[in-house]
Amino acid sequence: MSTVLTAVEGNVIEADEIARMRRLFDLQHSAFEAMPYPDLAARKAKLRRLIDALRRHQDAIVTAVNADFGVRAGAETKLVEVMGPILEARHALSHLRGWMKPRRRSTELLFLTNSARVEYQPKGVVGIIGTWNFPLYLTLGPLIAALAAGNRAMIKVSEFSPRTTALLRTMLGECFAEDEVAVCGGAVDAAQAFNALPFNHLVFTGSPRVGREVMRAASENLTPVTLELGGKSPAIVGIGADLRDAALRIAHGKAFNAGQICVAPDYALVPRGKAAEFAAAVRDAFGKLYPSVHGNAEYTSIITERHAARLRHLLDDARSKGATLLSCGDAAAAGRQMALTVVTDVNDSMQLMQEEIFGPILPVLEYDRLDDAMARVRSGERPLSLYAFGLSTAEEARVLKETHAGGVTLNDWGWHVFQHDLPFGGIGNSGMGTYHGEEGFRELSHAKSVFKRHRWFPIGLFYPPYGNVVQRLSMRFYLGRTH
Repeated sequence: MSTVLTAVEGNVIEADEIARMRRLFDLQHSAFEAMPYPDLAARKAKLRRLIDALRRHQDAIVTAVNADFGVRAGAETKLVEVMGPILEARHALSHLRGWMKPRRRSTELLFLTNSARVEYQPKGVVGIIGTWNFPLYLTLGPLIAALAAGNRAMIKVSEFSPRTTALLRTMLGECFAEDEVAVCGGAVDAAQAFNALPFNHLVFTGSPRVGREVMRAASENLTPVTLELGGKSPAIVGIGADLRDAALRIAHGKAFNAGQICVAPDYALVPRGKAAEFAAAVRDAFGKLYPSVHGNAEYTSIITERHAARLRHLLDDARSKGATLLSCGDAAAAGRQMALTVVTDVNDSMQLMQEEIFGPILPVLEYDRLDDAMARVRSGERPLSLYAFGLSTAEEARVLKETHAGGVTLNDWGWHVFQHDLPFGGIGNSGMGTYHGEEGFRELSHAKSVFKRHRWFPIGLFYPPYGNVVQRLSMRFYLGRTH
């Protein structure tokens, strides 16, 4: 009986949240119509309030995220969830005046002496759908871009991080009225209802599968979307690379947040004959970073038992198909604190080579020439990130020009995302559109073209009846003589 009551109560809560979303959207839409262009001072004030709130609540954020994960390294939470948005907001504060200025453009020669410019106008109400692995950074990053561009915003947070959602709602409620910024919760039905709202722009972070559903729903309202979708991000270890240094960087990328990061190195490509040596170097590096795993407060848990079971299944599948597994620590096969496992003797029939891993598993493949490594990258979907270690300047240039990825870090992993003057986004299956920095401001602004005819410009010379001297000379100048 209690299970039935819980299900009924859950349905009521979900229905209430859906009704709240619709009310909030109407509220924000009306507020935007009443004030369609917040000035520089108003936008800066909002960003400063957000920075102050993050500083004030930083310890509560660590506690909430840790509770949602079971174990979440506090330093990682402060670095990404607190410092990341603060750095991004500070960058926007420093550059916003310049971003907001209209940009002069040139006119065609035919219209010389007139003027042309682009003005950047807020779009309206922006929907932001975050995800559980970084529930603040992946919602507040788009929020900062939305506020800088003068928009209002509604945020939908994953049901896997309920404590963080509650804290985020409280924290942002201290900074903003609900007609400025609002936080929504709920599960699948609420998420679908959120997607269906006629936002002026929608930013989604998650899997390619769900991204397609979000884009499909947005298309009903012709809502433009920014999708950050992840994928299998490769790490190319060059023939001349310091193998142990590369192993340390990649081990850190796979262990940070237990590999539950959209830009984590998904698999490594190493020179032929080096797989075993590289795997041992990764094991040693992981052991120095995390001398123990089980009960280690600095090593993050897999978010749920279901997610952990999926990762164990990937390992079982690889083992059954001939892979060699090298555990890098204790508790590698049981529990939600899963040590990194390096997998060699990998082939494409294994499930871990067919989907984004999103956890502490590192497949290692060998290659003969750099051309072969690049061909391997090009043979799959375009990744969100690409990493390369120990390449010459010429080789780096080739990799950058001959492969596609949303972003690149050379000789390390992931840090391009933390540079807030760089755009962040995917390409192809790993996403579309960007946020962070000026590109984020542009993404969530409407670039309005403005042409102004000066009073004495003889525009009438282009009116009918056609065939006057000016028209004939213009046609001949641009099109040449007819034959």
